[in-house]
Amino acid sequence: MSVMRGATELADEKAIVAAAEAALGEIALVRAEIGKVIFGQESVVEQTLLAVLSGGHALLVGVPGLAKTKLVATLGTVLGLDNSRIQFTPDLMPSDILGSEVMDQDAAGHRSFRFIPGPIFTQLLMADEINRASPRTQSALLQAMQEYHITIAGDRKDLPQPFHVLATQNPLEQEGTYPLPEAQLDRFLMQVDVGYPELAAERQILLETTGLAETEARPVIDAGRLQQVQGLIRQMPVGEKVVDAILALVRSARPGNGNADTDKNVAWGPGPRAGQALMLCARARALYDGRLAPSIDDVLALAEPVLQHRMALTFAARAEGMSVHDVIADLVKRAKG
Repeated sequence: MSVMRGATELADEKAIVAAAEAALGEIALVRAEIGKVIFGQESVVEQTLLAVLSGGHALLVGVPGLAKTKLVATLGTVLGLDNSRIQFTPDLMPSDILGSEVMDQDAAGHRSFRFIPGPIFTQLLMADEINRASPRTQSALLQAMQEYHITIAGDRKDLPQPFHVLATQNPLEQEGTYPLPEAQLDRFLMQVDVGYPELAAERQILLETTGLAETEARPVIDAGRLQQVQGLIRQMPVGEKVVDAILALVRSARPGNGNADTDKNVAWGPGPRAGQALMLCARARALYDGRLAPSIDDVLALAEPVLQHRMALTFAARAEGMSVHDVIADLVKRAKG
């Protein structure tokens, strides 16, 4: 019996390796196709794509004009996903996102309600400037992001699969905005900080986007294949040392776990969902880089995008000019030894 079980496990491992090697080539093609349209911003593209490959959502934070919208549209094209965009404004209502029921009347005079789906019924949703809408409207996304269905008039409406939300937020203008509550921030697998492009990339942007024609991305995979890759990532083996590194990093970011600096500077830290995000994203990063298993370096590289929106500093730390980035950088430095 043990011999048969060992043979079966070996066959399963070979199947996973073969599937991973096939996925490596497709991910390389996806990266190349995105690079034809999005110049520079390698870390932004990587982190956003990792969030999608891991089956989660991402919050893109950056000033206007940094191609956040174009990145989302390009991802939709390259990954073969239906995509839509919602521009969040203070007067946006939940029904504008979810959809609503209207009354129909047939030729015989019989009346009935008919549901008209909102823009949330897509596979890749861009929630543009999500912090400009009221908390009531923001919360309309909460059930969808976690449970992948919504409820209208007591009826459950399942969303298309896969379903991903890529939301954008402007960090500069805070007047007239509604900061996302902690519970909703935690639904985002990663927070991706979008900075200004480097000189060479910005030069290429000027030359490539101001002519008569612009390069367009083409589909590389489809929604079904994306789901297969997402399933594969969940099957990738993770070594005990990597698991220990994830636990040590997440727990060191919480007050009351023996880290004096964290006790002093952090008001509240990341929960278990941060560890889950690190586990998935580390696997996805390994595959993204052409490897079949994640390493501790993957965990440390992803510490900032996974942890920064799941932590808050004390008043004293903020008064001293500290930032969450400083705290995470110190935790990563300690983890490296």
